[in-house]
Amino acid sequence: MTRRTLLASSVAFALPAFSDTRLPIHRAVEYEMLPEGASIPERFQIARDAGFERVECPTTADQKQAEEMKSSAEKAGLKIHSVMNMGHWKYPLSSADPAVVEKSLDIARISIRNAHLWGADTVLIVPAVVDPQTSYRDAYTRSQAAIRKLLPLAEELHVIIAVEEVWNKFLLSPLEFAKYVDEFQSPWLRAYFDVGNVKLYGYPQDWIRTLGPRIAKLHIKDFSWRKAPGVDGNIAEFVPLLEGDIDWRAVYEALRDIHYQGTATVELPSGDPAYLKEVNRRFTEILNGTAKPIKRS
Repeated sequence: MTRRTLLASSVAFALPAFSDTRLPIHRAVEYEMLPEGASIPERFQIARDAGFERVECPTTADQKQAEEMKSSAEKAGLKIHSVMNMGHWKYPLSSADPAVVEKSLDIARISIRNAHLWGADTVLIVPAVVDPQTSYRDAYTRSQAAIRKLLPLAEELHVIIAVEEVWNKFLLSPLEFAKYVDEFQSPWLRAYFDVGNVKLYGYPQDWIRTLGPRIAKLHIKDFSWRKAPGVDGNIAEFVPLLEGDIDWRAVYEALRDIHYQGTATVELPSGDPAYLKEVNRRFTEILNGTAKPIKRS
């Protein structure tokens, strides 16, 4: 199957399932949002009790722990849908040092194998970091060369590598993000789109429509850019859902327009069970198209 036929078929498949109300999107929570002091089984049960359907888990090198996470998710009736790769910041794929890149690739391979074990279909990877030592051009070419080394394993284990736009001074427009993904010409390389990350320099609904079926998964968080009392200048910060500047109705409409049917994962600070239930309630309003802004105190 070519990338073109995969994307075309995914859109065609999506069309009949849509209605005018609830988006057919699974609600997931980041594993790191679950109470840190709880045991692995308790964390998954808390996620389930809060109303979430799926969980995104971090790279787990310890095989025994990975097995426990798998069994705990199954017992709680939850699906581990994605793996948050954990090595791409400390060991950027765009580094000029081959040893650093190889270390990053080794961690990414663990993530892909985690996904296979857990039954997840996606691994999130930050593709590159632009910094004083790494030019934009070098970040672009080096990261693509490194990721191509991962694609054979991803294909073998049927796991999609989804690259995400983050605050790394890289992939700063939806057009460039789409081009970056398309250049791999592989159905095993797609986009992981974070709604909150682009608000500082764009509009999530624009990115969603531009990326379209390239989007494998979504991260959901809110963002605020505001004048704070007693502070010289504006404050940019991630805030609780519905308390920021994101137009959630516009996001809802864009997701409906592209017929997105995957999973969306909330990525917020951790909290207790009551907090997680409230996060899920607001998340559900977003997917229902009924979300209304909440004024921050």
